[in-house]
Amino acid sequence: MNKSSRGREGETRAVEALEKKGMQILARNYRSRTGEIDIIAREAETIVFVEVKTWTHYGLEDLGLGINEKKQRRIIETAKYFLLEHRKYNGMGIRFDVIFISPRDETLIHLASAFMERV
Repeated sequence: MNKSSRGREGETRAVEALEKKGMQILARNYRSRTGEIDIIAREAETIVFVEVKTWTHYGLEDLGLGINEKKQRRIIETAKYFLLEHRKYNGMGIRFDVIFISPRDETLIHLASAFMERV
């Protein structure tokens, strides 16, 4: 399985896990001029921006390699763009989550509030 199909499969598993938690999926692979967000969901009065990492060779302890400060900034800027386009969500809380999936052992770990915007 190549990297892109493994990533798509991981995102599908992540969507299923979020829906089981009662979250409403608003968008998948949302793109703007500032970047991409894998999944955008709504949980009650919170908009959740989710980065999905499906890795075969790294573990959870290596998550900082894939979600470094530059990547976090791009996700945050893309989230701001989404909120500008979808003003009906203004006033709601926002959260940045990461879902880590290990295809080796089928582990799915959801890190809620994995990072936030630094002021």
